Amino acid sequence: MQEMSRKNRFFTDSIIRRMTRISYDCGAINLAQGFPDFPPPKAITDRLAEVSATGPHQYPITMGAPNFREALSRKFEHFSGIKTDPNENMVITIGSTEAMVDTIFALTNPGDRIIIFSPYFENYKAQTILAGCEAVFVPLVPPKFNFDPAVLEDAFKQGAKAILICNPSNPSGKVFTKEELEFIASLCIKYDVYAIMDEVYEHIVYEGHKHTYMASLPGMWERTVSCSSLSKTYSITGWRIGYAIADKPIMDRIKQYHDFNTVGCASPLMEAAVVGLNMPDSYYKEFGDHYAHMKKIFTDGLTRIGIPYTDPEGAYFVLADISPYIKKGESDVKFCEDMAHKIGVAVVPGSSFFNEDINHIVRLHFAKNDDTLYEALNRLEKIGDMCK
Repeated sequence: MQEMSRKNRFFTDSIIRRMTRISYDCGAINLAQGFPDFPPPKAITDRLAEVSATGPHQYPITMGAPNFREALSRKFEHFSGIKTDPNENMVITIGSTEAMVDTIFALTNPGDRIIIFSPYFENYKAQTILAGCEAVFVPLVPPKFNFDPAVLEDAFKQGAKAILICNPSNPSGKVFTKEELEFIASLCIKYDVYAIMDEVYEHIVYEGHKHTYMASLPGMWERTVSCSSLSKTYSITGWRIGYAIADKPIMDRIKQYHDFNTVGCASPLMEAAVVGLNMPDSYYKEFGDHYAHMKKIFTDGLTRIGIPYTDPEGAYFVLADISPYIKKGESDVKFCEDMAHKIGVAVVPGSSFFNEDINHIVRLHFAKNDDTLYEALNRLEKIGDMCK
């Protein structure tokens, strides 16, 4: 048989999704893959019930249903201050994952370099490899996950084509300040680099912090792609509705890749999701308050148990230090697999997020009902038994 692609030698299956499978197999509480166990807003599911009977049920317009793009354009302008043309500046994708992949392929050629902050969402490394590009990692230093400006500029000097930023960040929970983004923007302009922004957690930002849209900064609209999705904001991760927003010359390229990659998103789901895009400001206030409530339950519990962790500024993840519990020489992957089986809580090993040699960090998420969080914390009290 002929040799198959060699690219998969440089990455494994998703550790996050692997831990979900393990949690299903052993009945663990899944704090690994970041999806809630509470329902979407009732207005959205009620609309989906109507659409299931009336349609649409056939192929959509490839770039996304017109009414969906119009609603998205209004929402994006409301929160970012940027006025967009729904026909020229956006494409609706199969989740933000497709938006990111289409963008990377549209902006880069094999051999190009992409700057990625570490820790990073595991998909980024695989996406970079699939595009034939080289990742240049820049460390975010705990506990605040700040970056060294000199180290970052050195990465730009290496001939980068693009920088990929998750803001608010998965897995660190960092919310980049406006000043930090302005510095990054100045480097993008100075070295002629594109900014690929993953902003799926844009509405999950905690008190004392504020989300700034990179595309809204001076000189950045022309070189920024804003990728996001409805998954987190409306608790519909399984609907897989994402999007990319950019200036027309960039968007024209992204649309080409989307057209032949996926044809289009699910027609009935887009129709139902328009209800979410038209939600009033009060929805986002209640949504943010709910996540702040869940964060407090979970971080208070970790503090009580005595598990060291970093306090997230945004998103819904906590990075916890398992140094007191992991056995010498044991891999964090094996520790997490054992943890799911022995104490019934599934988490993600930190080695899947860090370019650095990390074996003592795990990621947990807290987008769960109160009862689920309390039960997970009860089980986590037994984590000390794992080192006996």
